[in-house]
Amino acid sequence: MKQRETVTMSGDEVTGLLSRARKMQLATINPDGTPHLVTMFFGLAGDGGIAFWTYRSSQKALNLARDPRVTCLVEDGEDYFELRGVQVSGVVRRIDDLPGVTEVGRLIADRMPDVPRDALDAYVAHAARKRAAYVVEPLRVVSWDHRKLLD
Repeated sequence: MKQRETVTMSGDEVTGLLSRARKMQLATINPDGTPHLVTMFFGLAGDGGIAFWTYRSSQKALNLARDPRVTCLVEDGEDYFELRGVQVSGVVRRIDDLPGVTEVGRLIADRMPDVPRDALDAYVAHAARKRAAYVVEPLRVVSWDHRKLLD
């Protein structure tokens, strides 16, 4: 068996990592073709898709308006035999209506248990008016769990 096959995560393992993580690396494509890479908080949409929001005039929003392709990376672990990750490449679906943007904001806020709920609700309601939300429609998912190398 090849090492790639050994470390690939099952669908449930991928879902588990995405469900527990709060941050991801998001890559969009700049006008000159170079990657624009940023760390973003995210949530999971009802269909399990990665959902995030950003200011409508941000560089990533401008990039996505021109080219909806993205790559998202969620990773965990410090040492080599602890490394786990999920890379999702796909296209985004933009959400502009206030209820939809607010819903994505709540998905993200729900992953911040250390902040009082009423403060999060107020923040989401305020911030949603200035943002666009996105849901990633995956075209390719790659995963790895180096802990499996020790089995």
